[in-house]
Amino acid sequence: MHLILYSAVCSVLVSVLLKLAPRHRLDVAQLVTWNYLAATALCAWVLQPSLESLRAPDAPWAALLGLAVVLPSLFLVLAASVKAAGIVRTDVAQRLSLLLSLLAAFTLFGERVDGLRLAGLGLGLLAVGGIVMRPEQESAVRRSWGLLLVVWVGFAVVDVLLKRIALAGTPSLASLQVAFAVAFALMVAWQLLRQRRGQTRLDLRHLVAGLLLGVLNFGNIVFYVRAHQALPDNPSVVFAAMNIGVVVLGTLVGVLVFGEKTSRWNRAAIGLAIIAIALIAAAPKG
Repeated sequence: MHLILYSAVCSVLVSVLLKLAPRHRLDVAQLVTWNYLAATALCAWVLQPSLESLRAPDAPWAALLGLAVVLPSLFLVLAASVKAAGIVRTDVAQRLSLLLSLLAAFTLFGERVDGLRLAGLGLGLLAVGGIVMRPEQESAVRRSWGLLLVVWVGFAVVDVLLKRIALAGTPSLASLQVAFAVAFALMVAWQLLRQRRGQTRLDLRHLVAGLLLGVLNFGNIVFYVRAHQALPDNPSVVFAAMNIGVVVLGTLVGVLVFGEKTSRWNRAAIGLAIIAIALIAAAPKG
């Protein structure tokens, strides 16, 4: 179970670093760029995924390129959401993306509908409503709602793309390796264009912070993978413990460390989110 804890801690620390970036005048776009340099190198070194399946004539390159575009775009939205809506609500919205993934599983991938999953889906949708509710000025409300909803939908899109790629015969680790590398190339090209236009200035501070972000991002992935390998007969335990762990840790860090305010609706939604994740994890697979 310590691997699940490490994965959850890395996930929350990603949000913490994104939260601190504006305070230290760090350019989030540069951080995301160098994050993919670290993630690409670590994925190749630690996980050593086989890329043999990508040589097949029917390799899902369209989905892989889509993933390479969605991942960095979503990272930028995640940073904006952490800044505007806070770590607590952003982490819960991210974890509740599994609801849309579940809907996709029912409608696109032909998975069986059952009572526990439907109950989890219903409670989760109520939780989403409670998470976006917050007593703020109207303009701030609209901005935080929009960002939270993009985070919610965006992570589900990533999951659907990964499932489509896997169904095409490409292992998930190989798809991540390629997506990280292409995302890094795209982000580098954008940063060079920004620098040429005078919109940013590449420097060592952003490189170091971005590499740290990449280590944490990769740590979240590799510890989650190792946890599944360590508990091959209990995937639902890993799934539930990871998602609930991130929700709980994110809430504690957001409230206790950063003093984020939560309404009674938010707090009720966090409880519903935990119950929904547990119900979905407990449902029989198939």
